[in-house]
Amino acid sequence: GGLFASNFHFEGTVNSVLNEGMISVLTSSDNVGIIIFLVVLGVIVSMMNKAGGSAAFGEWAGKRIRTRVGAQLATIALGVLIFIDDYFNCLTVGSVMRPVTDKHRVSRAKLAYIIDATAAPVCIIAPISSWAAAVSGFVEDGKGLSLFIRAIPYNFYALFTIAMMVMLVVLRVDYGPMAKSEALAGGGDLFGGGPDPYAGAGEAPADKGRVVDLIAPIAVLIFCCVVGMVYSGGFFAGGEGGVLARFSTAFSNSDASVGLMLGSAFALVFSFVYYMLRRAMSFREMMGCIPDGFKAMVPAIMILTFAWSLKAMTDSLGAKYFVRDLVKSGAEGMQMFLPAIVFLIGCLLAFATGTSWGTFGVLIPITMAIFPLDDPMGIVCIAACMAGAVCGDHCSPISDTTIMASAGAQCDHVQHVSTQLPYAITAAAVS
Repeated sequence: GGLFASNFHFEGTVNSVLNEGMISVLTSSDNVGIIIFLVVLGVIVSMMNKAGGSAAFGEWAGKRIRTRVGAQLATIALGVLIFIDDYFNCLTVGSVMRPVTDKHRVSRAKLAYIIDATAAPVCIIAPISSWAAAVSGFVEDGKGLSLFIRAIPYNFYALFTIAMMVMLVVLRVDYGPMAKSEALAGGGDLFGGGPDPYAGAGEAPADKGRVVDLIAPIAVLIFCCVVGMVYSGGFFAGGEGGVLARFSTAFSNSDASVGLMLGSAFALVFSFVYYMLRRAMSFREMMGCIPDGFKAMVPAIMILTFAWSLKAMTDSLGAKYFVRDLVKSGAEGMQMFLPAIVFLIGCLLAFATGTSWGTFGVLIPITMAIFPLDDPMGIVCIAACMAGAVCGDHCSPISDTTIMASAGAQCDHVQHVSTQLPYAITAAAVS
């Protein structure tokens, strides 16, 4: 990519790879906010493990959730409940449900699939989410949110993915590499013959902790992140209208990375104070959780950094302009097939760049240029564009959501991608 961007010029190649690639993505405040959120979350999870909260919750839920199907359905339910943001969803659901699914011998690959399939597909059909905010931002005239809501029934990929996931769990059906992974998990190998990427992040025994040691920090984290997101959207700056109207406006204007970073920082301070008052850990042990939590998130941070760099590279090569011109030139004669074509282009673009938000930014303005806003075909096309973006993002190994899902499930990333791909392709073919 660097060679192409610089026209095979040595100095230009080095510059485009390092300065315009890695350094530019790591100096972006949005990206650094996400990295800080990841590290803080890693520290909170490490503290919950050391305090015995995760083990105690696993034991408590294990007594109430008695089957593998129950464990997977509980994971799906929690994933659907945390519809505010996909990053937040991936890491929270993973850290809360991992002890339960491990106990019932659900493979880490299946856990990662459930987390990934309840992250982006749920966020893209939830009007109060950072995704609704992102889509609204790409539509001019302030009609973004109403357009988003009207497109929900046509967002087939998201709806089919959620339905398919529930059916797979209830009917106990698996196929492809996932079936092999689940068979090995039944014999006690949760990693499907692959490595444990997070070996050594030990947990305290359950008798040391209580369920509240896990629930209190997570509840505070959710509350603080919601407050952080509406704060970043200007909710506390005042304005016209009632509280609900101001809340929805603030949410649609929010900056997810700022909100999540602020929320997690406050939740971290709460966790320190809480565990100190509970005498669950010594001060030295709590400080030891900081490097431990950071280390647990290093694989996710590294993959994210490289993925962002790759996105910057495809941007500098002008991939999106090529797609735009291709669609505009071919769109005139095939209007009735356009939603399917937009869906496929969305899939390919999101797969190649690893970003659904970037795909929205490219495709939604193109779709709106072809169809006026009041045309029903325009609504279907925008839904197809959102569905295609989520599908490509779901399949892509360099997608940040896919990376976060494997980090949340503590599953080998390549294994997660290879086991999820047949399921994602099935839902895409039906869509």
